[in-house]
Amino acid sequence: MNGWSWAALALFTVWAVTAFGIRAMIQARRTGDAGFRGISGRPGTASWWAGVAFVLALLGGAAAPIAALAGMHPLPGTDPVALRWLGLAIAGAGVVATLVAQSAMGASWRVGVDTAERTDLVTSGLFAHMRNPVFTAMAVTAAGLMLMVPNAVAVLALVALVAALQLQVRIIEEPYLTSVHGAAYTDYTARAGRFLPGIGRRTA
Repeated sequence: MNGWSWAALALFTVWAVTAFGIRAMIQARRTGDAGFRGISGRPGTASWWAGVAFVLALLGGAAAPIAALAGMHPLPGTDPVALRWLGLAIAGAGVVATLVAQSAMGASWRVGVDTAERTDLVTSGLFAHMRNPVFTAMAVTAAGLMLMVPNAVAVLALVALVAALQLQVRIIEEPYLTSVHGAAYTDYTARAGRFLPGIGRRTA
């Protein structure tokens, strides 16, 4: 199964380099700003833990295939090769969706939040159906990689990522966007789901 571990590591590397490195270079060339804002909040706060969990999730995404190559066994019941192929398809789709959603954000793309900034509210493309398609695509990618290398490290990385995204959106980004865009964002939350179309919309 080492071939799948190498494939997962290669796919993770391509995703990380394109979604963060190349995207930041494109952002800097177009706007003069790479878009990185770092971890928000004081140590121990929910916003700080969101950033820490996100970093741990990224590290875990790389560590899972490395652990498999070092001899860590997959979880019981995850032996079928079809599961690995399914994971490859899901992860590949997640990588593509991440890049498409990031591109749709244009100059508003950021990693982290600076509450002093005022970016445009993006509501077109994938954002017309869900408010956080970049985060959804990242979770899909992590789920696919977990199926490719289904060990305990991969599961923990996925759990850390989901926790980080939930905290980031609910504790940091939604209050920030509400304060910046007011009624326009409130109306948008009634139309588009939080992470999936139709799910997590504001009802009243």
